[in-house]
Amino acid sequence: MNLRELTAIDVHTHAEVSSRGHASLDEELDAASSAYFKVEGRKRKPTLEEMASYYRERAMAAVVFTVDAESATGTPPVPNEEVAEAAAAHPDVLIPFASIDPFRGKAGVRQARRLVTEYGVKGFKFHPSIQGFFPNDRSLAYALYEVIEESGAIALFHTGQTGIGAGVPGGGGIRLKYSNPMYVDDVAADFPQLKIILAHPSFPWQDEALAVATHKPGVHIDLSGWSPKYFPPQLVHYANTLLQDKVLFGSDFPVLTPDRWLADFERLAIKDEVRPKILKENAARLLGLK
Repeated sequence: MNLRELTAIDVHTHAEVSSRGHASLDEELDAASSAYFKVEGRKRKPTLEEMASYYRERAMAAVVFTVDAESATGTPPVPNEEVAEAAAAHPDVLIPFASIDPFRGKAGVRQARRLVTEYGVKGFKFHPSIQGFFPNDRSLAYALYEVIEESGAIALFHTGQTGIGAGVPGGGGIRLKYSNPMYVDDVAADFPQLKIILAHPSFPWQDEALAVATHKPGVHIDLSGWSPKYFPPQLVHYANTLLQDKVLFGSDFPVLTPDRWLADFERLAIKDEVRPKILKENAARLLGLK
């Protein structure tokens, strides 16, 4: 990966379909989130090969992951190994993260260790609302965090509202409460060497996310899932000042494209000296890229 040639590093993209055509969401949740983000048809499900080509055309790199919430949804994820193998085949543009359902217990812990040591996975995505757990539940996820911290990998947590289940009766059973970033504050306190990303502007808990990232050195914020024109003013202020070294570009591709995100970001009131930090430099440092 040639950092000098990259225009940006997108730290938040989803592998939503396997090489066999298996989707990571059931039809109801998939349709609801597509409607929420106004994404239609084929655009919602690029293959990993297509994602590599898409980012290569834009001279960007992308962190890519699936979401393993099988115990809650009954739907198997895109295999972590497949994501890692695709990244190994396209190391100039794809950076592999994994996702493990905390309810997998000891088997999940063993899988996490194997994914780091054998597949070179750089981080792990958690989606508390879909997976149905509080991030600070010691009985579920703490053994996973131990492996992630020991390996130097990153823990990325969805925070705030989610488009998954939006508009479905009962939200498809998905509870927003699990994704309050204050629960991740406990994780950051209990694992002081763990590198953490709070994903998305954390509506309705934006101030909580800013407080956690300001207080805990290992906590960062990615800006995915929202067009920058909708960012709350306090997020823009902190990105320009106290958190300028801890805020990261993320799109949420394929539901939000980097093209759309970057076009709106150009019109955001971000200092010229801060823009390259958000688009590439902060992520390169956090990911240990050279």
